[in-house]
Amino acid sequence: MLASLLLLSLQAASPAPEALDALLRREVAHVALAQVRRMDPAWHPDQRDCAGLVRFAFRGAYRRFHPERLSSPLWRDDSGAPSDFADAETLLTHSFVPLGRDEAARESLRTGDLVAFRQERDAGPIFHLMLVVRPEDKAHAPMRIVYHPGEKGAAVRTGLLQSLATEAPLEWRPVPQNTAFLGFFRFKEWMR
Repeated sequence: MLASLLLLSLQAASPAPEALDALLRREVAHVALAQVRRMDPAWHPDQRDCAGLVRFAFRGAYRRFHPERLSSPLWRDDSGAPSDFADAETLLTHSFVPLGRDEAARESLRTGDLVAFRQERDAGPIFHLMLVVRPEDKAHAPMRIVYHPGEKGAAVRTGLLQSLATEAPLEWRPVPQNTAFLGFFRFKEWMR
């Protein structure tokens, strides 16, 4: 009897998958936005770029609300094996799923999703990721993006996704006409 009561209390303490998903998303937003105000010293300076922000925010969320998941790495490497490190291209190709590039995909975005770009440079392609922060009360607050621009010593920035789509230089607009825009992406584990 006591064992049954203990099991029931443990089950009640574990959030349902939907509730855990919401907690993780909320914490990803919290961790990412906190970096805009002041970068966490726990975020190693050598890891401070756009992919590093994604890794740091996700790990922080899982550390707080689902620490047992961190017993194995969140990310996949080029061979598909679990890895603690993944650059922007590797995150997109092995740990996230494309949602699309159109307005319908943009409207389906949730906190923790990514906006991804690939810029062609003389030295080769450069990938750039931005985290989406979408308030639960969609009617009263617009979708934001949070990102690190990639330069050493640069600050984490935030802005409105709609402004990015309409006011940024074309190569940074998340619109189908922009060939540098790869699309919107979601963490594979959150595809339910």
